[in-house]
Amino acid sequence: MSKFEILLVEDEVHLHDALKLNLEMEGYTVSSAFEGPNALKQIQQAHFDLIILDIMLPGIDGFAITETIRLNNINTPILILSAKNTSANRVQGLKLGADDYLTKPFNLEELLLRVSKLIQKSTSITQSAQLEEYNFSDNIIYFKSLEAISKVGEKITLTKKEAMLLKLLIENKNNVITRERILQTVWGYHVFPNTRTIDNFILSFRKYFELDPKNPVHFISIRGVGYKFQD
Repeated sequence: MSKFEILLVEDEVHLHDALKLNLEMEGYTVSSAFEGPNALKQIQQAHFDLIILDIMLPGIDGFAITETIRLNNINTPILILSAKNTSANRVQGLKLGADDYLTKPFNLEELLLRVSKLIQKSTSITQSAQLEEYNFSDNIIYFKSLEAISKVGEKITLTKKEAMLLKLLIENKNNVITRERILQTVWGYHVFPNTRTIDNFILSFRKYFELDPKNPVHFISIRGVGYKFQD
C-alpha cells in the first residue's frame, strides 16, 4: 500500500502526539505543524493527501488557513478539529472550504473513519487533475485543446473560462458547487463578475450539450445555492 501523506496541524502537544501515533499505526505518513504560518509554509511547499486542522492556533487560525488554501486553488481535503461546537462555527468552516468538521472531544475510531473517507476523496482529486477528456451522453469535451464535440457532431470551441467551469463541475459530479466557489476558482478572488455571468455560462452549456436545453438533465441549477453536473 502506498503511504498517504497527512499534515497534522494541532498545537495541543498531547493530542497531537496521540493523533500522530494512531495515524502512523494506520499506515499514514504524518507531518506536523504547531502554528498557522508554519502550516501554510508546508502546504505551499509539499503535497499532502489530507490536512487535519485545529481552529485555535498561534499566528493564523484554522479558518484563515482554510480560506487561504482554497483561494490558492489547493484542493487537498481538509478535516477541521475544533472545540467550537456551535452550528455557526461548523457552517463557517464548511463555507470556507473545509470538507469535514469534527468537534472535540471526539471518538478516535470515528476520526480514523473520516480520515479514510477523505483520503479516498483526495485520491479521486489527484486522478481528476489529469483529466484531459470527458465523455457523457455522446458529448466529448477536450480540456487541453479547449474543444468539444456535441452529441449531434457539432464542433464547439470553448473559452478558457468555459473549460475551467466545466472541469470544476465535472470533477465534482453530483455535488452542488456554490456560486462563491465558482467565482473564486474560475474568476479569481479579486475579479468577481456579476453572478449573472455564471448563469449565462450554464445556459451556454445546456445549449451545447443538452438534448432539451429547457429541461436540462446534466447542468442543474440549485436555487439560491449554485449548480451541479450529473451525467
